[in-house]
Amino acid sequence: MLSQEKALVIFSGGQDSTTCLVQAIATYGRENVQTISFAYGQRHSIELEKARWIAQDLGVSQTVLDLSLMKQITHNALMDNQAEIAEDNNGMPNTFVDGRNALFLMYAAIYAKSQGIKHIIVGVCETDFSGYPDCRDVFIKSMNVTLNLAMDYAFQIHTPLMYLTKAETWALADTLGYLDYIREHTHTCYMGIVGGCGECPSCVLRDKGLASYLESRSAQGASR
Repeated sequence: MLSQEKALVIFSGGQDSTTCLVQAIATYGRENVQTISFAYGQRHSIELEKARWIAQDLGVSQTVLDLSLMKQITHNALMDNQAEIAEDNNGMPNTFVDGRNALFLMYAAIYAKSQGIKHIIVGVCETDFSGYPDCRDVFIKSMNVTLNLAMDYAFQIHTPLMYLTKAETWALADTLGYLDYIREHTHTCYMGIVGGCGECPSCVLRDKGLASYLESRSAQGASR
């Protein structure tokens, strides 16, 4: 039996958030799920086009907020088309956007409360990730407490991918019946190249995870 509560998915149009979206539809029912997306000046803005198409195709509403003012106060390779993607001396990719997930969660919570939604779903992960501090479970839990206190509202932030490898995320998509859909219709590439550049950290992580999952699935099939 589906939950009758409502959920809001922070939705980029990428592999992770789309997996979260199809899982949310299965859990809460299509009519109880909404999405929220953010235009913050990302160089891979094609993801917003993918998000719009997927939301329409899956029959869920989408709200898009303009957070491009972030470009006035921070600089990083994810928001600069001319910057070369690299890592600093501590191994932190220069694609990290300071405060991004904190802002996303705050705006999502404000919107969710206005809609009577208590469940906020975000596809962050600290297992297979680039080392971003705002993808860690401890950060998400702290934001959950902060938002509940700030608005006196019982938000529940869900992170279904937090402890999954990318291979396991692909496996989840397959279990939900959306493996091929997510392969074909989502965008992950930081360079904004349709189908992926195959070289940026995001593409490498995605492709490596998919290859690992397909190999394990094939091996399981052969052993039966």
